[in-house]
Amino acid sequence: MSLPVVIVGGLHADARRTTVARLLADVPGSVALHHDLATAAAGTVVRTIRDADGILSAGETPLVDDCACCALREDLVPELLRLADDATTRLAVVELWDSVEPKAMAEVVVAGGLTVTGVITAVDPALLLPYLGNGDDLAERGLAAAATDQRTVADTFARQLEYAPVLAVVDSPEADDEDRELLAQLHPTARRVPVRGGHLADPAGASARAGAPEPRSPLTAAAFAGFDVEAAAAAQHPACALLPAEADAHGVATLVWHRRRPFHPERLYAALEDLTCAAARSRGRFWLADKPDVLLHWDAAGGALCVESAGPWLASLPDAAWEMLPPVRRAAAAMDWHPEHGDCCQHLVFTSPGLDRDGLHELLESCLLTDAEYAAGRDAWKRLPPAFDALLEV
Repeated sequence: MSLPVVIVGGLHADARRTTVARLLADVPGSVALHHDLATAAAGTVVRTIRDADGILSAGETPLVDDCACCALREDLVPELLRLADDATTRLAVVELWDSVEPKAMAEVVVAGGLTVTGVITAVDPALLLPYLGNGDDLAERGLAAAATDQRTVADTFARQLEYAPVLAVVDSPEADDEDRELLAQLHPTARRVPVRGGHLADPAGASARAGAPEPRSPLTAAAFAGFDVEAAAAAQHPACALLPAEADAHGVATLVWHRRRPFHPERLYAALEDLTCAAARSRGRFWLADKPDVLLHWDAAGGALCVESAGPWLASLPDAAWEMLPPVRRAAAAMDWHPEHGDCCQHLVFTSPGLDRDGLHELLESCLLTDAEYAAGRDAWKRLPPAFDALLEV
């Protein structure tokens, strides 16, 4: 039987450690593998392997091309394969370092011939808004995974949160209903598993060691539930992401804005700062009049916005090219198909406590083409000033 691997990540380090400790206590024969990237400045990454009773082994691996995260990738699979050869190991828990994102590591593990049975992001609800609103560079906080790492705390945390199908939510006395509602609206499809500190008893005892571990808690069940790396990657693509739905509860709101008319590039560009700061988190796909064939990705957190091309809209491709695309992409386009514009559209989602829904809606509407501009047609649209070329590095 192949070794089950569960990945546990998240910038909330205490919550992550609590989650890993609970898994080790609950699954007999489980071990946790952790690479500490905090020592990268000294030229090495420290690897530890532990079980519920403590450290089993520790070692160092050198940086690869001056990149701590690259060293992690090079060292992770061989260590997991070594654990897989050990018949006593029932579950490998890969505890990611603070800013390492689970998507990249899940793909590395699967490419190495191993089986990822779960991906979990650990969350302290009381820290959700402070981290989501933190626009500091990771390097400023000592959390960069490489010298070239230009990510921020907010966007890194948002990706960690939204990639995982399971959120381990630690018991936090500082958290209130608003914090828990914000978590629910940010990732409504996630399975939220409560985690409390303390050592779990082993009710199955030695009998569980004779075969595959039996899930005895929601967290353990989530660790063995199964994980599809390809489907998870597809779910992050702006063309087919399962974005949050409209919601409004406990002071937190989500606005879903969907339109079939393109943005005027200059008016949208002028509104970017206000739109970016209007919500703790916003994301989705959008359509610019001067680039009518390009699907654009909107990704904002911590007061910073990332805009990038996500390739062509399917409406701009010949029918023969559709067969080269993943089925999930074709299905998403077919479900949202418009007789005139195909899959070209605006689909943006804004989630935040105290969201000014009316003001945000009015601002977004003001950035669309007017009736006269829209009626002028695509050739006229393409002649509009290319205000986004600098952002898109065109």
